[in-house]
Amino acid sequence: GYGTELKETIRLLHNGNCRSILGNHDLWWLEMNGTGSSGPADRYLRTLPVVVERDVYDQRIVMVHGSPPASLMDGIKLLDEDGELIPAMRALWQERLQDFSGDVLVVGHTHQVFAERLGKVLVVNPGSTCFNHTCAILTLPECTVDFFPLGGQEPEPVWNWGLQYRR
Repeated sequence: GYGTELKETIRLLHNGNCRSILGNHDLWWLEMNGTGSSGPADRYLRTLPVVVERDVYDQRIVMVHGSPPASLMDGIKLLDEDGELIPAMRALWQERLQDFSGDVLVVGHTHQVFAERLGKVLVVNPGSTCFNHTCAILTLPECTVDFFPLGGQEPEPVWNWGLQYRR
């Protein structure tokens, strides 16, 4: 939805055997192109799951785009526009994740960069490569997260904080 290199990106993801999940822009692309499309982008995007779960070093890793169980639009916002933790949002999500069955939850959608332990769950949002200029590496079994800047850009902990998401 943001770039012009969809075919090249999909080829890299496919050839690199990258595990990917469906996001809101993937869904919008599929909706805009209808059910009649049968090109490589359409075929690839239609195979993407909305949730990926893996057990690694006795840790249950769950990846969703927005928030569990499988939301593409209800993202986890923990930071204010300055990148500071909002205690009320932290408490809200800690409560909502109280019965979550994973050890690590990897999310996206909100363009916020954080790794925050909410109760028993480590919640990681690596940010956006395009807007936050970040990626994250989760090291297991230590369960540590390191964030890295991309493309020589200064990382943005929060991008477009007030964005209203389409439904």
